Formats: sequence, structure tokens, C-alpha cells
Amino acid sequence: MTMAEPIANLNYVDCHDFNAVQIGKMQMNMSRRDYLISTAAMTASTVSGGLVQSAFAEESRRVKPKPVAVVATVHQKGRHGELFIEKILEGWNQDGGPGPALKLASLYIDQFPREDKSRKYAAKYNVPLFKTIDEAVSIGSDTIPVEGVISVGEHGSYPYNEKGQHLYPRRRFFEEIAAAMEKRGRVVPVFNDKHFGPVWEDAKWMYDRAQELKMPLMAGSSLPVSYRKPDLSIPLDSPIEAAVGVGYSGLDIYGIHTLECFQALVERRRGGETGIKWVQCLQGPAMWKALDDGLVRQDLLDAALAVTPKGSEKELRKLKHAWNALFLFQYNDGLLGAVFMLQGYAAGISAAVKITGKPEPLATHFEERLHPKHPHFTYLLKAIEQFVHRGKAVYPVERTLLTSGLLDRLLTSRYEDSAKLETPELAIRYEPVDYPHAPRPALNAAPA
Repeated sequence: MTMAEPIANLNYVDCHDFNAVQIGKMQMNMSRRDYLISTAAMTASTVSGGLVQSAFAEESRRVKPKPVAVVATVHQKGRHGELFIEKILEGWNQDGGPGPALKLASLYIDQFPREDKSRKYAAKYNVPLFKTIDEAVSIGSDTIPVEGVISVGEHGSYPYNEKGQHLYPRRRFFEEIAAAMEKRGRVVPVFNDKHFGPVWEDAKWMYDRAQELKMPLMAGSSLPVSYRKPDLSIPLDSPIEAAVGVGYSGLDIYGIHTLECFQALVERRRGGETGIKWVQCLQGPAMWKALDDGLVRQDLLDAALAVTPKGSEKELRKLKHAWNALFLFQYNDGLLGAVFMLQGYAAGISAAVKITGKPEPLATHFEERLHPKHPHFTYLLKAIEQFVHRGKAVYPVERTLLTSGLLDRLLTSRYEDSAKLETPELAIRYEPVDYPHAPRPALNAAPA
């Protein structure tokens, strides 16, 4: 068997010995995190008292990590690639403490800017850094020895199209991951960071390709599983009669975060998700006319803004930024979606829903706490950990497929002078599930 050569002659393990050694040759030096886990298990074995001993014994059995490959655009400070890679290697808080029951088996990095961290971390933790995605997924062998792949197509130097979409190589990454698995006759769970695509044709292709291969697939933003302030959960099958969301920043980069947070609430309405009938992106005076005419409910916007961190601008209707917009869309069951992107005014993502029979709207802010190290990514990685161990998505991938298509069509509407676009391709139905947001599930909870 011919082995591919990892970049920089980093330590490498033959895939046929992979399960037996549990990546021991790639991680020759025990990390502080592994030391803490093993020490806790050894200490527990000497504790008297059946319940305590049993609980620790169960914990020690469950933490056997599963090997994963990470395919990322860049590994730089503050970028998505850094957060996934370093939380796997160095724990939830990236401080050497406890972390996910995952082991980083291999890396592929697409770009190496001056601030690259991948070579340093690959050498420090003896993780092979490969030149191709095929080699990273297979660890240079003729099998698939990893148990999952995390694809991080975010950040880096990539072009934009005329609609303002950042053309990250998410389809290319997924195409090569899928090809590597198909060639070797084994598929494993794949997580795609943020939305598919970013253009609809690529998003749909990625979803269909996974269906063709019977590949477990999960995707999406970190914010639906983050903290909420106030802590709000909408019961499944709720009679939601109206909803309004608020977001900020770029329409592409943060539009998807805002739409996914909004969708994570409204998908829980009575009857489940039915898909989207039409979309329209309004800007300037047309945004406020929709509000003044009663098409969008003022009380819901007020409720969402009441829990939203504010930016520097004081007067909402005098915003002039090119990113200010109202995303309007109607679901096939008649519910109207309304999301205000308010760059310069809002400084966070929020949503408000009106449930029939409740006297007041329910509203929450989806938090991006920065300390400890980006905890919204901690809880996203917790969901990925469970996904890899179960071999099944813990919340519907169709949510991300729907919001990917929704954002693409909204940006198309904006490009076409706010045209109202029928969207039969977004008639995507799915049933929501009761997956919790932070601080649940407990980070030390069993992943399967």
C-alpha cells in the first residue's frame, strides 16, 4: 500500500493500526486534557460508595474518543477553523482542560496566510497535515479510518459574486470528501459549518449527494445552540401566529446566522416545517412602509429590539448602511417571516414570536459570549460530538438546507431590485426535534 506523504514530515500512523493504537503514534505526548480525564477515571476507581464509583466508571467508559478529520479554509486566530481544531486538541475552553470525546486524526488546510497556526499545532500534537482532502479523509490509506469529518469552509481569501455572496469552497470541500468515501466504500458522518452552498444550486447538490451516498449529514450556525437571554424555549407544536427577527452585520455572513436563529424558533410551530412560498428583500423606505402598513407587526419588532444589544446609531429609520434590509418571506402554511437586518443599530441577533393565547410576545437574544473562548462554538462542537458518536444528526439538516436556499433567494431579490420571487424549490418539509441550547446538554454528558 502506498502512503501519501503528510506535509512537513509530520508523524504518521498506518491506517491498519489506527483503531488499535487510538492515534497514539500521532499524539505521542499525553495532553493535559487527556491527563485530567485519565486521572479522574483512576481516582474514581478508588472512591468508596457504589453510586459515586458507578458514576465515574460510567464516565470513564464513555469518553473513548472517536477520530475525526478537519478540512478547513484557514487556521488563524479567531477564525472558525481555529475554534474547531483547538477545542478538539485543547478542550472546551482551549486551556488543556476537558473537551469533546473526539480525537483529531488529520488536517487539511486550504490556505496558509502569514498568521497560519496549523503547522504549529500539527507539529505540537503530532497530527498529520495533508496536501489534499482525499489524503486527510483517508489518512493517506485505501480505507476511511476516521469516524467523522468536520468541513469548515469559512474565512480566508475567496472571491465574492455580484450578489455579495462570499464564494467559500464549501461545495468543493464536500465534493472531495464525498469522493474519497465513495472511492473507498465507506461513508461516515460529515458536518458542514454554517450554510451550504453558498449559492442554492451548490447547496442542493451537496444535500442530494449526501442522500445518494446515505451519508449522515449535519450543518449550520453555532448560534441556535448558544445561550439565550432570556432563556427561551418554544414548545414543539406551538400555535405561532407571527414572528419577527433582528440581525446585524453583512447580509451574507450574518444573514445566515440570523435566519437560522429565527428558523430554530418558528420551525416549532403547529404542523412542523412546510417550506417557503415566496421571498422579497426590501431596503430603504420600503422597509418601514411594510411596518406602517401593518404587514409586519410593530409589537413584535419592539419586543425583539427590547432584548437586542444596540449599536451606535440612535434613530432606527435614519439608517443608511447598504446592509440594512428587511427580509420578507411567506411559509407554505401562511406564516409570514420578517427579519430586519439593522447594521449600525442592532449589535446582536434576536427574535420575537407571538403564540396564540399568550398575552405578550416571547423574545430572546442569541448570545455570542466571547469568554470562555467562544462558548457558542463549544456547544456547536458538543452537538457534533454527539453526531459523530451516534452516526445520526441531532437536529434536522433540512433546517440548514432551507435557510441556505432562503438566504440565496433573498440576496437574489435584492440584486433584482427587490423583486418578489416565488420559491417552489424551497418547499422543504421536516419535523423539528427537541435538541436543547446552552447551557444544556451538560458538556460532560455522554455523547451517545
